[in-house]
Amino acid sequence: MTALSRDSANSRILLTGTDRRSVIKSMLFAGGAVLFAGYGHPNRAVAQDNIRLVQWYHQYGEAGTEEAVHQYAEQYTQENPNVEIEVVWQLGDYGQALNAALLTDEAPDVFEQNVPTLDQVRQGQIAPLDDLYTEEVRAGFNEVSLNAATIEGNIYWVKMIDDTGTIYYRKSLLEEAGVEPPGSLDALIQAAQTLTSGRQKGLFVGNDGGISGLLGPLLWSAGGSFLNQENTAPAFNTERAAAAYTKLRELNQTDALLIGSPTDWWDPSAFTQNLSAMQWTGLWAMPQILREVGAEDVGVLPWPKSDEEGTPSTFWGGWGECVFGKSQNLDAAKALVKWLWIDNTEIQQDWNLGYGFHVPPRTNAAESAEPLQDPPALEVVEFLHQYGVVTPPLWTGVMGTALQDAVAAIVRDGAEPKQALDAAAVLVQQELDRLLKG
Repeated sequence: MTALSRDSANSRILLTGTDRRSVIKSMLFAGGAVLFAGYGHPNRAVAQDNIRLVQWYHQYGEAGTEEAVHQYAEQYTQENPNVEIEVVWQLGDYGQALNAALLTDEAPDVFEQNVPTLDQVRQGQIAPLDDLYTEEVRAGFNEVSLNAATIEGNIYWVKMIDDTGTIYYRKSLLEEAGVEPPGSLDALIQAAQTLTSGRQKGLFVGNDGGISGLLGPLLWSAGGSFLNQENTAPAFNTERAAAAYTKLRELNQTDALLIGSPTDWWDPSAFTQNLSAMQWTGLWAMPQILREVGAEDVGVLPWPKSDEEGTPSTFWGGWGECVFGKSQNLDAAKALVKWLWIDNTEIQQDWNLGYGFHVPPRTNAAESAEPLQDPPALEVVEFLHQYGVVTPPLWTGVMGTALQDAVAAIVRDGAEPKQALDAAAVLVQQELDRLLKG
């Protein structure tokens, strides 16, 4: 997985201003900047009539990713000799460094992030990219995914990576216990209890009992949303959502949940080391799981429906490429983004599947990617497209904290569920009103 795949899609970071030059200086000493007038020539002089683009990436965890972005930059410069790309591979807190740089006039021309924000739009920090989405191009992206970057009617990124989650289970253990793969939350709770034996627990959903990792899936599988369709009010404080979070409390009160795993839910070690018969984690964990458990014994499920009226769900996360709204080379920056993440199927497949294990967002790139053609990978991709839910762009870290605190109170402290959600909704409405007033 990426170094930041574990980050909640709800997170937002707001910073005070800083000097762009000091940010770039810190990047250089942190091991970040390489100028491509030709790969391997970081000190080469820039021709006067050339365009120089600065492109930022966060530090990915998969081996080979840094070398890959260098190769992409080299290839682009070879095809476009008048464009030189300064690649910044940001170590440490990427969000903090990026938000600080965006407050200056010399922010990176092209940069990736989890989600664009309304604040960035209002401050002119990100450029609308609707002109890249011709009718044909738009048809090649899932509309649900596009919603994650649509603010006030405009699209503000091109998706680079799609990430999603699934429940992995050992087929042999379920068969031995006479347990069917659970299709509902009640069935999952029962299966987890039945599969618990000795040191092996039935289910692992995170060391906090699923409070953070299942904040969205429990809600979505109960027909709820973080915000209403108009993005003007919270939509999570319903009786059905309260019942779903109550069932998470019920699950935590059993002896069936693994708590205290050496690694958290985004790492598959609990499952591969036989600490749990089932685990909620990401598609990114599949290669390790298949390698260590064996493909013949691995089954996958979406997060099950929370009630009879509900549907299964999973998160639709990942990273997208944005363009600085005040870039002096706006058209050139957009052209680079288009070349990388719309036109170049080979790069999209390489970036998503050559180092880690993700879904290329462009439909044709995903459908022709060989590693995604067979189960269980194919099944998880189908879960993503059938049940995936994106976090609204107006959902901030403040809002996410308010809801997570409410769910923690329900699960750990026995708080009355609907009252706890109503109290969180008041805080979310206050934050939403602040955003909408500009």
